[in-house]
Amino acid sequence: MDEIIAHLREHHNMYVEQVTALVAIPSVSSDPDRQGEMTRCANHLKQDMQQAGLENVQLMETGGNPVVYGDWLHAADAPTILIYGHYDVQPEDPVDLWESPPFEATQRDGRLYGRGVIDDKGQLYIHLAALDSWLHRGGSLPVNVKVIFEGEEEIGSAHLNDFLHRNKERLTADVVVVSDTGMFAKGVPSITYGLRGLTYFQIDVGGPGSDLHSGSYGGPVDNPANVLVRMLSRLKDDRGRVAIPGFYDNVKDLTDSERENFAKLPFDEDQFRKESVQAPGLVKDDEFSVLEQLWCRPTLDINGIQAGFTGKGAKTVIPATAMGKVSMRLVPEQDPERIGDLFEDFIQRIAPPTVQVKITRMHGGHPYLADIEDPIFAAAGSAVERAFNQETAFIREGGSIPFVRTITDSLQCPAILLGFGLPGENAHAPNEWLDLENFYLGMETIAYLYEEIPRHV
Repeated sequence: MDEIIAHLREHHNMYVEQVTALVAIPSVSSDPDRQGEMTRCANHLKQDMQQAGLENVQLMETGGNPVVYGDWLHAADAPTILIYGHYDVQPEDPVDLWESPPFEATQRDGRLYGRGVIDDKGQLYIHLAALDSWLHRGGSLPVNVKVIFEGEEEIGSAHLNDFLHRNKERLTADVVVVSDTGMFAKGVPSITYGLRGLTYFQIDVGGPGSDLHSGSYGGPVDNPANVLVRMLSRLKDDRGRVAIPGFYDNVKDLTDSERENFAKLPFDEDQFRKESVQAPGLVKDDEFSVLEQLWCRPTLDINGIQAGFTGKGAKTVIPATAMGKVSMRLVPEQDPERIGDLFEDFIQRIAPPTVQVKITRMHGGHPYLADIEDPIFAAAGSAVERAFNQETAFIREGGSIPFVRTITDSLQCPAILLGFGLPGENAHAPNEWLDLENFYLGMETIAYLYEEIPRHV
C-alpha cells in the first residue's frame, strides 16, 4: 500500500494537469450549441480512462450525451464497485464575475479555480488517479471496478434510468461510489448517507383577456396577481409549517443516534447565519436544530413570482396573468408523486372561480437514506480515517441528487456518497474552486477504499 500512496504523491502535478485539460473543454450540457464539446469531452475522458489502465473503455449511447464506460474485472471472488461521476458542467454565466477564465483552470492560494473543478471533473479524477496508481504501481486491484461517467447530470440525467435498465446486468455491483458531494467542513472528512428529494411546480393564474386599467376595472375583476399571492400565502401556517393536509404523514423520524451525531459536529449557528447565508435571522423550530432542519425536515419554498408591471416608475394595471414557481424538498419516506398530488389537490381546492389555474408538474426526485450499519460504510470510514487521520463524520445533505435513488433502486445495492468538496466552493456560481489538499487526500482515500472493501464486505 505504501507504494500506491507514494505513486499518488509523486504524480500530484500530473493529475492536476489532467483535470486542467478536461476543464478546458466547455462541456455545458444545457447549451445545444455546445453539443460538439460534449462529444469531445467524452472522447478525452475515454483516453484518460484507458491511460489509467481501465479496460473495455467505450462511449455508450443513451439517447442523449454518451456515458463513458470502463472496467477492470480480474479480482476473483472479490466485491465489485461501480464508480459514478459526470463530465457535464453548469454554464459559466455571468462571465464578468470570474477572476480568471472559467475554462482555464488556475491555481491560487491552494485552490484550483475553473468551471467543473469540483462539480464534477476534479472529483472524477480522484478516482482515475487512484486507479492509475493501483494499476501502474501495484499491477492489479484488490476489487473489481466498473466506471460510468455520464454527460447529463446537470440537466436532470433524463436518459440515465433507461440506460441503467438496458445495461443492468453489465453494471451489476456490490456498491456504488459517488464523489459528487462534499465534506461538512475543512478538516472534517465526511460520508453522506442521506439526501432530500424534490418536487417542483409552476402555477399559472389567468384572469381577464388582457391587462386592464386598475381604475376602470379594479374591484369586480379579480386580479390574478392577488389571487396567486393569496393562494401561496395559504401553503404555510404562521409557524412556517406546510399547511397542505397529509404533507407530513410519512415523514421518517430521526433516530436518537443521528441527533447525537449531528449535535457533535462543529456547527456554529451564529456563524452560519452571518457568514453562510448573511441573513438577519433564522426560522427557528422548537423541535429541531438548524442542521436537522437543513438535512432531515421537508420544506416548501416559493422560488419565483412573475406578474404585471415590474419596471421603473408606476403603471396602474391589473395583469392578465400571474405565475409562481414552488418547490418542496422531501425526506424519507415522502413520495414525490403523492406529495405532488396533495399539492395539486390543495391548490385547486383553494383557487377561486374568478380565475383559471393551471398547475404544471416540472421535475422531481426521491429522497435517499442509506443504512449506515451496512459493512460498506465501515470500509469507507476506515479509508477516510487512514487518509485524513481524522474520525469520519456521517452526515446528511439538504439538497437532492435524484440519480442516487435511480442507481440504487435499479441495481439494488447501497451507495457511498464520498465527496471532497467544501462549503462555499461555488459549484454553480462564478469562481468555482477545488481545495487541492482535499484533492490529494481524496485520491488517497479512494486508494485505501479499494483495500478496505474486501476486508469488510
